[in-house]
Amino acid sequence: MYRLTLRSWIPLLLSCLLPIAAQAQLKATPFSILEERQRGGNHFTQGLYFDGQRWWESSGLYRRSWLAEYTDPSKKPVRRKWLPGRLFAEGLTVLGDKLYLLTYKAGELHIYSASDLQHLGVKQYSGEGWGLTSDGESLIMSNGSDKLIFRDPDTFEVKRQLKVHGAGEIWSNLNELEFAEGLIWANIWQDSRIIAIDPKSGEVRGAIDLGRLNPDVLQHPDTVANGIAWDKSRNGLWVTGKFWKQLYLIRPQGLGFTKSTDH
Repeated sequence: MYRLTLRSWIPLLLSCLLPIAAQAQLKATPFSILEERQRGGNHFTQGLYFDGQRWWESSGLYRRSWLAEYTDPSKKPVRRKWLPGRLFAEGLTVLGDKLYLLTYKAGELHIYSASDLQHLGVKQYSGEGWGLTSDGESLIMSNGSDKLIFRDPDTFEVKRQLKVHGAGEIWSNLNELEFAEGLIWANIWQDSRIIAIDPKSGEVRGAIDLGRLNPDVLQHPDTVANGIAWDKSRNGLWVTGKFWKQLYLIRPQGLGFTKSTDH
């Protein structure tokens, strides 16, 4: 009687697994460009937020970090706050009348009044801070791993953690975050893609490749995609990157975004 040896099993297993792996591979979601705005090329963008009228942006690096508010990101800021030299600004979000700003390794969440950037206080946390967004109830934080951390906006205590998974890849280096159309959108450090994450399961639902938007990627190694802001009224996402001279309003074909015309 013929017996299957280990060597004979390997081709059989591969023949079964390869179709599954092929199906699991994540295909890039097409998108259209609705608008492009020019700005200075000295923004080491870490966080970006738009409420429909005002913009907030954080720029990183030690002794060069700042937080700014704009009515038009292609013009000078309405107000700007420089952080102490010991702090490296990271992601930010606005919830209610407060703006929340992470720091890289200091373990400090800085809280500001969204109306005038008055400093209101500091909350401590352990580990690194990378990206920050909100689903309207919790603050959602990334720390460069494959996990998202949901925190209480009043105490910044951990409510739950979510492991990001799926689409045939191992996800890590999750960075700047934005909550839009019921999904958590995330930049990936040193990756031109932004991914859409189910906030309940952690499963990756889709990805957009922004590689073609950055003409300076070969000239400067730090010009990585970073910064996502939801423009609800125009049905799109504003995206940019570190040292990018442009911001782009894009509309994904799917992932919760409709095909309505721009206005």
